Amino acid sequence: MNHSEEHRPEIVVGLVATPPDHPARVAAPLTAELAARLADRVDANVRWTVREGWGEVAPRRDGGAEALLDDLAQRRADDHWDIAICLTDLPLHAARMPLVAQTSARRRVAILSLPALGLHQLRAARAAVPDLVSRVLTDASDQRVQSAGWAPGEMVGRVPAIHKVVGEADGGELSYVASGLIGRARLLTGMVRANRPGRALLGLSKLLVGAFGTAAFALTTDTIWQMGDALGGLRLTVIMLLGLAALVAWLIVAHDLWEKPDRGTPVELARLFNLGTVLTLTLATAVSYVVLFVGTVLVGALLIDTSVLEQTLQRPVDFADYLTLAWITSSLATVGGAIGSGLENEETVRAAAYGYHPEPDGWRDEKHGQPNSGS
Repeated sequence: MNHSEEHRPEIVVGLVATPPDHPARVAAPLTAELAARLADRVDANVRWTVREGWGEVAPRRDGGAEALLDDLAQRRADDHWDIAICLTDLPLHAARMPLVAQTSARRRVAILSLPALGLHQLRAARAAVPDLVSRVLTDASDQRVQSAGWAPGEMVGRVPAIHKVVGEADGGELSYVASGLIGRARLLTGMVRANRPGRALLGLSKLLVGAFGTAAFALTTDTIWQMGDALGGLRLTVIMLLGLAALVAWLIVAHDLWEKPDRGTPVELARLFNLGTVLTLTLATAVSYVVLFVGTVLVGALLIDTSVLEQTLQRPVDFADYLTLAWITSSLATVGGAIGSGLENEETVRAAAYGYHPEPDGWRDEKHGQPNSGS
C-alpha cells in the first residue's frame, strides 16, 4: 500500500445475501467488482472494502422490510461495517406496491429485492447497489464521501424496475417501488428466475424417463394411432393442457409444495409463493413435454413404417401424421409420468417450492470462516 493510499479514508461495505441460495449467486460476482464500481460511481478518494456475508440475517416472510432492516443493522454493528446492503429473494411490498429497494440512513443499511428486478437481476443489481451505497452515506451525512449530488428520484431512470420513490431524503428513509401492473409482472418473472426452473427440470428426470416409457408403450398400440387421427387440433390441445395441469397439481399435492398462510406468512405472501411455485413447475413441465414430444416423434418415425400406419388409418400419411401421433402420445404419457414423479428425490422436487430454501453446498459460516457442515 503506497503512502497516498494509507491516508485515504476507508469505508467497509457489507454485502449480505439472504437466504444463502439464489441471492448468494448474485452477490458473489457483485462482491468481486463492487469496490471498483464504488470508486468509479461514488468516490474515487475512498478505499472501498467489500465484505460478503450470508446466512446470518434471517429472511423475514411478512412481506415488509422494517424487521429485515433491523436485523441487517444488527449484523452491520456486530461486524463493524460502515454500511450494509442486503440482497434478498423475498418479494417485499410498500403501500401495496412491489418494493424494489429501501434505504435507511439512520441504520446505515439498504435492502434490494432481487425478484422485483425481473429477469436480469445481476445486471440490475450492478446498477442499483452503488447508488444505494451513495444514497445511504449521503443521507447519513458521512463526511468521508462526497455528496451524491443527485436526487433520489434520479435512480428511477437508472434502474428500470423502479417506478417512483416514496419518502423524503431528509428523513433518510426511502422506498423505491415498482409500478402496479408491470411491476407485479416483473416481480413474478423475477420470482421464477430466482427459483431456478432449470433445477426443477433436472429434478424431474425420473418423471421424464417414466413418461418416455409410457410413450414407447403407447406407440405400439394402433388404437392410439386411430385416436390421434380422429381427434382434431382443438381436442388434442385440451388433452395436452389437461395433462400438464394434472401433472403440476400432482407434483404440488404429492410433495406438499403448497404454502399455507400462518402467523409468519401472510395471505398475500403465501399467494405469491404459490404462484411462483406453480409458474416454476409449469415452465419445467412444459420444457419436459417439448423434450418428450421431440423424442416421441423420432422414435415413432423409426419404429412405425409408413405402410403400416397407412394400413391402419386407411389413407396416405405424411410427416404431419407422425407429429399428431407424437402429440397425443406425449399428452397421455405426461399422466404416466406423474406416477414416476412419486419416485423423485423429495429434496429435488421440494426445491421447486418458492418458499423452500435448501442449504446450498459449501455455504460458509461467516463468523468462523469455515464451511458449514449442516445440522
